[in-house]
Amino acid sequence: MANKSVYDFSAETLDGQPVPLSNYRGKVLLIVNVTTLTLYIEGNLFCPLFSQYHRLNALMEMFGHLNFTVLGFPCNQFGLQSPEVNHEMLNILKYVRPGGGFVPKFPVFSKVEVNGLNEDPLFTFLKESLPFVNPVIGDIKKFYWSPIKVNDIRWNFEKFLITANGMPFKRYELHCPIVQVEKDIAELL
Repeated sequence: MANKSVYDFSAETLDGQPVPLSNYRGKVLLIVNVTTLTLYIEGNLFCPLFSQYHRLNALMEMFGHLNFTVLGFPCNQFGLQSPEVNHEMLNILKYVRPGGGFVPKFPVFSKVEVNGLNEDPLFTFLKESLPFVNPVIGDIKKFYWSPIKVNDIRWNFEKFLITANGMPFKRYELHCPIVQVEKDIAELL
């Protein structure tokens, strides 16, 4: 995918309207696969990930006025944690998880597959541009795609930082400290 950028791809709004990612030309982007159930299963422990949404909103508050935005892409491939249909997404975030009137300060697009035979071309591009370095794939019983590849996204809230020129810059796994993401965003701005 040489000579491509994220601007060569498009997404769909939650109501099915196409959005060329070239609309974000000149902005630093953080592309994130999101979910509504927001649980990470570590061993037999269920760890809530509600704070991920609040952290993404905090990034928008910190950097949104500086040509930065987060782009959220719901995905149901990790433990079937995003079973809702697209039009239910924002109400679930507002009233259920994380709830408390939460409203994302960034665009949330229609549900996509980020891995496997039906993966969205944007995520194919991102994964090919920024291969994963951790050799541990995870518990494949919780994955709902085939074939499983070493560069696949491993869980919800994996992040891809994109330069203002639309080029993939850095990939972050779920447990990467948010301060590292903040530092890298500031570097690109």
